[in-house]
Amino acid sequence: MAAVTMKEIAQGMGVSVSSVSLVLNGRDSGRIKPEIADKIRKEARRLGYRPNRIASSMRTNRTRILGFISDEIATTPFAGRLILGAQDAARAFGYTLLTVNTNGEKALESSEIETLKQYGVDGFLYARMFNQETSVPRTLRDYPLVLVDATDVEGQLPSIVPDETAIGKAVTERLLAAGCKHVAYIGLDDNIAAQVGRYQGYRDALNAHGIALDSNLVINPRIGAEALESTERLMSEFRPDGFFCFNDARAWGVYQAAAWQGLLVGKDLSVVGVDNHQVIAETLAPRLTTVELPHYEMGCWGTRKLISLIEDKDVSDVLPPETNAELPKLDLVQAMISCRLVEKESIVGSRREK
Repeated sequence: MAAVTMKEIAQGMGVSVSSVSLVLNGRDSGRIKPEIADKIRKEARRLGYRPNRIASSMRTNRTRILGFISDEIATTPFAGRLILGAQDAARAFGYTLLTVNTNGEKALESSEIETLKQYGVDGFLYARMFNQETSVPRTLRDYPLVLVDATDVEGQLPSIVPDETAIGKAVTERLLAAGCKHVAYIGLDDNIAAQVGRYQGYRDALNAHGIALDSNLVINPRIGAEALESTERLMSEFRPDGFFCFNDARAWGVYQAAAWQGLLVGKDLSVVGVDNHQVIAETLAPRLTTVELPHYEMGCWGTRKLISLIEDKDVSDVLPPETNAELPKLDLVQAMISCRLVEKESIVGSRREK
């Protein structure tokens, strides 16, 4: 089957070829009425239009290819949504996304970067497995570059991360609203940005309610046996009635400790995690109330920001069809995005009536 051309799209719609070209090359803003541009995009998708990459790159000195580099994120349960958000946004602008995973190995990372450069990528997305400050390889700094779920240790590069402080505040507020008087925080034994922000939000919420911070209710154990032992000790010695857990894995430990103590989650105590990890949050009984991190939206924003840098223009009016959440403005350098609390049954008073 012969490839569909811009001329055929124009003739079928009764518009000029130049109008179709402006829309399909992402240069229609301020030139073509939005409703007409939308119709042109829909017709192009219906007909299966595919741009001539070689001809386009020769005219513009761009390949319309983006490089997506991650450390271990492609091996996590959340990678799909992050990559899908980036891919959908790239597709909406007529770009292709090439993804590589470095397994956290510097030598492999350098090799993969050079491989992507050989493909002539126009810019890079640099993603980390969880929100943290990171040092970006110098070899990337000659290209348009955006960090996803990470921030530049030097504070210079554009990035998007979850609003970690807001997460901590929202979870603690929810537990207090449920009537909890002694809210514990089970954190991480590492001062990454996610830990610092969530703990700060926890303290801010307590302070806003006139509740003094009780250091006995805060633990930051290593993952594994230590986490389980320290959680059980916290529960038996200080009897908190609410638990804000750094992630869903820590919340699982609270469920286990509660069982050992003869307590019921959702009846005797309340538990909230972070991640909305399907294997954990949906299989625990009762199901775990948790915060869903906006991986799809971060991937989407990061790609749109990168394309705005590549093309040196505002692309705020174009969104992938699945993106319903309000995204941060693209003129931000270091953006934070809000997260959704997913209510289930692990908070006292929230169990469904049978």
